[in-house]
Amino acid sequence: MCNRAERGDTQKVLNLFGARKGARFNEGPLQTHPAQPGTVIRLEGGERVLEQMTWGFPVALPSKRDPTKKNKPKPVNNARFDKLGTFWKRWAINPANRCLIPTARYAEAVGEPGRMTETWLSLRDQPIFAWAGLWSNSDEWGAVYTGVMTDNAPELIDIHDRSPVILDLEDWETWLHAPLEDLYQFDRPYPAERMIVEHTANPWFRKKGSDPAGPALL
Repeated sequence: MCNRAERGDTQKVLNLFGARKGARFNEGPLQTHPAQPGTVIRLEGGERVLEQMTWGFPVALPSKRDPTKKNKPKPVNNARFDKLGTFWKRWAINPANRCLIPTARYAEAVGEPGRMTETWLSLRDQPIFAWAGLWSNSDEWGAVYTGVMTDNAPELIDIHDRSPVILDLEDWETWLHAPLEDLYQFDRPYPAERMIVEHTANPWFRKKGSDPAGPALL
């Protein structure tokens, strides 16, 4: 699942998406980690705005020691497409809670546990692309977002079995406006031949201050 992503140059994002900076936008780092600030494109009064939000919906699971109590909320930064009609329905059904996540590339951890390295994926024909997302205002962390995931292309299964839902430009309006049932056309692997895969020797590490203990995918 995706736990690391880069946005791309702010001005290029604004130009590409025809957006303006929203009230909640701060430049911040280009690389995003769970429970840390990231950026999304959402609609405000019919206009696209670029805003900063925390990556990950807060979800508090029952305590194993005491099932009557819940643990501290953890960031769920990836949403399974097959759960948009169940766990995520309250947000997915409402176009106002959908967003586009500007992404230049994203990373996966590849290799044996304890020896994993970064592998980065990007698109050949889109230096910055749109990853389908959901957003909401939370009591715990304010504005938050999560990226929607689908099955990965068979050729890329060795990297991970899931992939971000990548939307081509002509599909942006559908994601932002269409009824929920019309969105299932995007629940399919993105063609591997359109992807660039960059294997690196960089050790996989978690950014200081991010929260590794929570469920990243629901």
